[in-house]
Amino acid sequence: MVLSRFWLAIFISSIAFVVIGLFSGSSYSIDYVLNGKKDEPLLISEKYLKQVPAFIKDSIEKAPDNTIVINKIETDLDTTYVYKNQTVKIYSGIQKSDGLLPTCKNSLLDLILPLIAYLAFFCGLMELLIISGAAERLATKLSPVFAKVFPTIPKNHESISYMTLNFAANFLGLDSAATPFGLKAMESLQTINPEKEKASDAQIMFMCLHAAGLTLIPTSIIGYRAAENAANPADVMLPCIITSFVGTIAAFLLVGIKQRINFKSASLILALTTILAAIAGLLFYINGLDLIGKNFFTGNLSGLMLVAIIGFTLVFSFVNEKKFTQKDTTIFDTFVDGAKNGLNTGVKIFPYVMGMLVAISFFRNSGLFEIISNGISFTFSQIGVAKEITDSLPVAMLRPFSSGGSRGFMIDAMRSFGPDSFTGRLSCIFQCSAETTFYVIAVYFGSVNIRNTRYTLGMMLLVDLICVITAIMVASWFF
Repeated sequence: MVLSRFWLAIFISSIAFVVIGLFSGSSYSIDYVLNGKKDEPLLISEKYLKQVPAFIKDSIEKAPDNTIVINKIETDLDTTYVYKNQTVKIYSGIQKSDGLLPTCKNSLLDLILPLIAYLAFFCGLMELLIISGAAERLATKLSPVFAKVFPTIPKNHESISYMTLNFAANFLGLDSAATPFGLKAMESLQTINPEKEKASDAQIMFMCLHAAGLTLIPTSIIGYRAAENAANPADVMLPCIITSFVGTIAAFLLVGIKQRINFKSASLILALTTILAAIAGLLFYINGLDLIGKNFFTGNLSGLMLVAIIGFTLVFSFVNEKKFTQKDTTIFDTFVDGAKNGLNTGVKIFPYVMGMLVAISFFRNSGLFEIISNGISFTFSQIGVAKEITDSLPVAMLRPFSSGGSRGFMIDAMRSFGPDSFTGRLSCIFQCSAETTFYVIAVYFGSVNIRNTRYTLGMMLLVDLICVITAIMVASWFF
C-alpha cells in the first residue's frame, strides 16, 4: 500500500509540475519527458531567424550546416542554435534521464533481457544444488543461526541456503549472482507465507538485510575511481565496508525490534562475532598489501569466488549423480529445467520493474527532483554542514531511486571536484553502501506477486538514511 501510494505521488506530482512548467513558460516543450534520451540537448526556445541577435544570425547563415555552438566552456552548458525549416531552434543543457517511452524500451532491452540471462544461468545452478542435496546440507549447517534471525522459517528450510548465497554474492560484489539467488530466496519464503499477497516477517527481514548491501570488495567503485585516475583507487574500500556493516547491523536491530527477535541468543552473538572477526582479518591482510597487491587481490577475489561456487556445484552434482538418476533426470537436464524457471521469473517481474523505472524517469526529467535536491542541499548548508558534504548529497538522494542515476552523479562529482577530494570519496561511499531500494522492492516482491509490503519501504529507507549518516561520519574520520 505504501509503495503504491508513493508511486502514484511521484508520478502525479511530476506530471503536474511538467504541465505547470509548460503553461507558465519555464519550459518550452514536454516532448523530452516522453521521447527524449539521456544526455541529449534540451530544446528551450524556437525563434524566427530575424528574431535572434544579429551576430548569431550572421554566424548561422555562414555555417555550413546552419548550426552554431556558443558558450563552449567546460564550466558552463553549451547553447546550440540550429536553423531549419525557417526557424531557429535553441538548445541548452542536457536531459537527466531517458523519457517515458525510451525508458519502457530500455527497461526491457538493457535491463530485463540481461537479467533474464543471469537468472537462467544461476537458477540452473541452484536447481543442481537442490537435487544434489548441497542446498539441504547448507541449510542444516546454518539453521541454528537463521532460526534466531528468521524464527518463522522451519528448520533446515531450503530458503536458508538461497539467502546465504545471496548474502555471500553481495558480500563479494557479485551483483549478477546476488539477484538470482535473492529471487529464489523470495520464492522459497513465499511457499511458507500464510498470506500470499502480504509480505511475511521473514521476507521483510531478508529484504532489509539485503538493502544494507554489506560488501567486502567494492570492485565497481574501485574501477570507477581508477578510471578517474585516483591516486589510490582502493582507499575507499575500508570506509565502504564499515558503512555497509553498520547499515546491516542497524537493519537487523530495527527489524528485529519490530519483530521481537531475541537478541540474547548465544548462537546469534557467536555468528555476528565470527563475521566481524572475518571482516577484520581480511581488512588487516589487505591493508598490509602494496597498491599493486591491493588491486590484484580486490580484482580477482570476487571472480575467483564465483568460479569456485560454479565449480563446487558441478563437482558436487557429479559426485551425487545417483540422486539425479533416482529422479529420472540428468545433471544437464536439471540445469536446463532450472534455467527455464529463471526465464519465467524474469518475464514475471518485467511489469513491476518497468512501472517503477518509468515513474523515476518522469520524476527526474520533470525537474522536481532537482528542485528538492537543491533545496535539501541549501538547507543543510544553512545549518552549517560543509559544502564538501552538500555537494555529494545528490548521490545519496538518488541512490534509492536509480543506481545508474546516482552512479552518474558520483562520476560527475569525481570529475568536478577530483577523485581524491572529500566530495569525490564521499560520493563513492554513498554509492557503495546502500541499495536501489525502489527497484529492489519492485523486483523482489513483484517476483512473488506481493502487493502489501507492510513496513518494508519505510524500514529500508531508514536503513538508507543510517548508511548516509554513517558514510559522512566515516569519511570525515578517514579523509
